[in-house]
Amino acid sequence: MDLKVTESIYKKREQRLQAGMNNHGIDVFVVTQNIDLYYMTGSMQNGYLFVPAVGESVFMVRRSISRAEEESAFEVEVLGSLRTLQERLAARYPQVSAKSSAGVEIYSAAGLAASGGEEAPASADTASAGAALVLATELDVLPVATFRRLEAAILGAQWVDGSRLLRELRMIKSPDEIAAIRTSASAVDAALEAALRHVRPGMPEFELMAFIEHQLRLRQHAGIMRMRAYNAELVTGMVAAGSAAAEPTYFDGPGGGRGLSTASPQSSSQRPIGIGEPLLLDLGCCIDGYVIDQTRTAVFGELPEDLQHAYDVSVEIQKLAESSLKPGTICEQLYVDALQYAADAGLADHFMGYGDNQVKFLGHGIGLEMDELPVLAKGFPIPLQPGMVIAIEPKFTFPGRGVVGVEDSYLITEEGYEKLSISRSGVIQLPI
Repeated sequence: MDLKVTESIYKKREQRLQAGMNNHGIDVFVVTQNIDLYYMTGSMQNGYLFVPAVGESVFMVRRSISRAEEESAFEVEVLGSLRTLQERLAARYPQVSAKSSAGVEIYSAAGLAASGGEEAPASADTASAGAALVLATELDVLPVATFRRLEAAILGAQWVDGSRLLRELRMIKSPDEIAAIRTSASAVDAALEAALRHVRPGMPEFELMAFIEHQLRLRQHAGIMRMRAYNAELVTGMVAAGSAAAEPTYFDGPGGGRGLSTASPQSSSQRPIGIGEPLLLDLGCCIDGYVIDQTRTAVFGELPEDLQHAYDVSVEIQKLAESSLKPGTICEQLYVDALQYAADAGLADHFMGYGDNQVKFLGHGIGLEMDELPVLAKGFPIPLQPGMVIAIEPKFTFPGRGVVGVEDSYLITEEGYEKLSISRSGVIQLPI
């Protein structure tokens, strides 16, 4: 991409973030997380991006300086010692100097000590309009120890949680981001077709997963599927059959998978793939940082009648959701409608998991992370907007028997939607 075009993309992101900061009374946003740094600067080097409400951002980097200078759309400066950070920020941004000199410590280490550690950080929606310097950062993912070091380095500041502000900024994808997701979708489709030609009855799940991962890596899959949620880990997806696919685990999804051991209790296991049982192929791919998410159900021979019926209902729920995929539709309504449809079909107990292990969503945003906003769930009254990319995954879990369902990724457009997943639909019947 042309350098000027690239710089323009990041400048627009900076301007959109600054507009949100000004709406919430935030003076400086300190971007710390790798994915957010990449989104804002084009570089994922170790450091912090300081975005002022007014003025030019600076990327202060610990390592690698030379790599950041090559990649970053913003000025790069050596991070150096945190002891001098406040002084250097004050020299660059006069508002930092003016407000920090007020000496107000609304949420600082000293303030916590005085209050017995009971004081909680404010949110971006409740930032004080007083004299204190208001700093925002991603408190949803920032380790407390790292936060404490930043807090001690910039005295006289009120720290607020800016994670929602930045995550909502990332909800709307630009054409280059959508193009990357399309590339990932093509790679998943090619790997899936190769896998369907390769798989045989009795093959262990992990061997099929290894084959798929090899096919994806040949197509430039990064080998990682990033997630934001604490302690959430994800490999390329889940390839699991029969009872193993229906085994619950800590992963927040309708099917966990047995995994290879209790040290990795999700996804593919050593269990052989049998005849007449559902083979769940929940696959992702990450190219240039951007992911696709899709699921297909396959079987050697035919599915039992009741599992085929459940699969058909999952397709009907997906079509029901598609009929509402347009700007203005409220995200939580898509989930409520799906719940009702599953209940009317007599499958409420199996929808998106089983029993206590049912998950409470129909889908989720995707992009640089697999669990982006918006979430299609109760408590998310967010209207769909053009540029959002969401995965919709109605699935049914039957303990001891397997998981059936479908998942596709969609781009919300001005007129409605575009399905970004391109793999063939329907239960894929494999020859015995």
